[in-house]
This record gives sequence, structure tokens and C-alpha cells, in this order.
Amino acid sequence: MSTRDVAALVVLWSAAHPETEQAVTNAVTVAERQDGRLRVVAVDVQANPGIAAAFQVQQIPMTVGLVAGQPVPLFPGVQPAEQLAPVVAELLKVAAQNGVTGHITDAGQVEAPDEPEIDPRFEAAFDAVEAGDYDTAIAAYEQVLKEAPADDDAKAGLAQVKLLKRVADADLAAARAEAAAKPTDVAAQTLAADLDLAGGHVEDAFTRLVDLVRATAEEERDAARAHLLELFEIVGPKDERVVKARRALMSALF
Repeated sequence: MSTRDVAALVVLWSAAHPETEQAVTNAVTVAERQDGRLRVVAVDVQANPGIAAAFQVQQIPMTVGLVAGQPVPLFPGVQPAEQLAPVVAELLKVAAQNGVTGHITDAGQVEAPDEPEIDPRFEAAFDAVEAGDYDTAIAAYEQVLKEAPADDDAKAGLAQVKLLKRVADADLAAARAEAAAKPTDVAAQTLAADLDLAGGHVEDAFTRLVDLVRATAEEERDAARAHLLELFEIVGPKDERVVKARRALMSALF
């Protein structure tokens, strides 16, 4: 049974940093409690650079959910099993909402990844991301969109790479402090929202920007709205959190 039938936790770790394997252990501990509704896939980023590039890994360890083959950003770092449990509960809720309700019999088994087939149109973008060259990756996705403006995968990829570029050199503590001090500053709030999303705090990112739309007007409001729509592209239009945030955005606008 594939990850399109059963929700999965993909844990990106590195054999070069043995301490990161604890993230795999914690994921397995939680998966064993889910009655076969969750599988764990461990990815050694050193051995699988293509997969690491596809997930646009910023740091290791990193845990990403997979629902119907679509990534759901969760969190970087090692989370204790007791803190991981509510995150998994939310992931399984999203999975059920998307019709992903399959079960497996070996929930405690860690699976090795298959090297994914990369759409040849995106190879240049993936190679650039792997090299940390976000500008080239952005240009590659933009070229695909020139040829196929309605391509949802290219739109999502472009939004993801732009996010990576924005947060690459951000100081997390400083950014959050500035956002707290400037609740209606578009630059401060959008950067904080980017960091929220990159850290797996999807609903926090959306709420922050909806609140910013409510608190601003004219050009600033347009900028906040546009940024929120770009984050929607990353998470995916069918995700329940996006659906909920779209309703909140409509309420804030009208």
C-alpha cells in the first residue's frame, strides 16, 4: 500500500549526524499507536539527495507529512513523542478529510524511500535548489509557467522556492521580536508568517496574515492578501487549513 493510500511521516535525517536519528525513533513510537493508519519513511539526506531536494530541506532532522502523495509541512528538529502526538492527530484528520483512510499491518516498521521520478521539466529547478541557488530555481519554474501557465505543480514549486529564499538568512528570534513590536508592519508580519510556515506552523502563518489583512488598507492590505495567497499555493488548495483560511480571508476583506 502506497503513501497515497495511507498517511505517512517522512523523516529526513543524516547518518553523518547520528543524533538526528532520534527523530525517526520518535516518529515510530507515535506511529505504533495509530492502529496502522500511519507509516514512517526515513530518508538519509546524504544517501538520497534527490529526495532532499524534492522536499526542499533547510535543516535536519525535518519531518514532513504525506497525504495522498502531497507534502504537508510539519516541523524541523527533534520533537519528543508526546509533542509529536497532537501533530500526528491533526495530520490524520487532514488525511481523513482527503479520503486517505488506509491501514497497514507493520506500522512500527521504518521504510526506506524509493528515489522519486522527477518530472523532467523540474529537473533544473531541483538541481538548483539542491545547490542552494534559489534564483536559478525560481527562473526554472517561471520558464515552465511561461509554457504552461495553469500548471499547479509549477506554481507550488515556485512558491516553495520563493519561501526558501525569503527565510534562508532570516534570524528567527529577531524576526519574531520585530513582528511582535510591529503588528501592522507588512514586511515584519509576512516574514514571520514565512517562518511559521517553514517551521510547520501552518495555521499560525495563515492567522497572522488574515489578521494583517484586517488591520491594513489599500496597498498594504493588497500586499498582505497576495502573500497569503502565495502561502496557500504551497500548502495546497484542497488542504482543510487552506479552505478554512480562505473563508477567514473573505470575511476579513468584506
